[in-house]
Amino acid sequence: MRFTILCLLFLSNGTAQYDLYNKANFPVQRDSIGLPLPVKAMFKSLIIPGWGQLQNKDPWWKPVLFAGVETLGWVSSNRYSNRAEDIRRDFESYGDIHWEIERWYTQTKTIFPDMWENIIIGTHKMGLKINGDYYHTDELTDLLVYHSWSEISVIRDRDFYENIGKYDQFVGGWDDAYDDPFDTVGNWWTVQKGSVESIILTKQKDYYRDLRHRSNLLKHYSRYAVSVVMFNHIVSGMEAAWTANKKDKHLPGFHLNYDPRNKWGVGGVGITFTW
Repeated sequence: MRFTILCLLFLSNGTAQYDLYNKANFPVQRDSIGLPLPVKAMFKSLIIPGWGQLQNKDPWWKPVLFAGVETLGWVSSNRYSNRAEDIRRDFESYGDIHWEIERWYTQTKTIFPDMWENIIIGTHKMGLKINGDYYHTDELTDLLVYHSWSEISVIRDRDFYENIGKYDQFVGGWDDAYDDPFDTVGNWWTVQKGSVESIILTKQKDYYRDLRHRSNLLKHYSRYAVSVVMFNHIVSGMEAAWTANKKDKHLPGFHLNYDPRNKWGVGGVGITFTW
């Protein structure tokens, strides 16, 4: 008997034709899922600040405020970025005119007579190009044995423009009329940075550094403006969701859970809350 029941169960399962993909087999059918109004408002304002406030029919100043911050942020970022690029081209052109590699090599021997070879090698280096081959400035002394200055060109990339303005190692390349670089007067002078570090400046180098600093500062301003724009998206989205939730609050729903084993047919109370 037990064997017969088991066979019938297996036969029943094997011949069942229950289509999981037929929506008619499910008691609840929905073609789409609607988002609550607060969620819609939040996503709209996350995309375009002020859009969610328009959906909420907020006072006119709210969408104008968020849209205005957005516009001001992007305009400011673009203006700062363009100005920074203009100054970058200015200081790079200035460096191209007033810094020269042969002068650097020659004047480094004068500035640092007892350690000039170590200064040439230094802790930083620039790219060099000779007849289609690439080298670095730490190899320059050896390269001059086989090549003339007319064959050697320095690669003027981002590192080049940073090095000539930042490090004493490359100060000899500036074309100021030379005088004592270790005093505090004249075309060449030394300034103290902090308690231990000092830096050698020339009038040309000082002007170049000022241009480069202004360019970098404007780039920072441009990034700050973009940060304000991103923050504006978040604030607008959160404010739109909070306002929509206040206007479209749903009261908690109550229902009784049926339990046939209970004397009264009630097995508990269900509470639902939506927003």
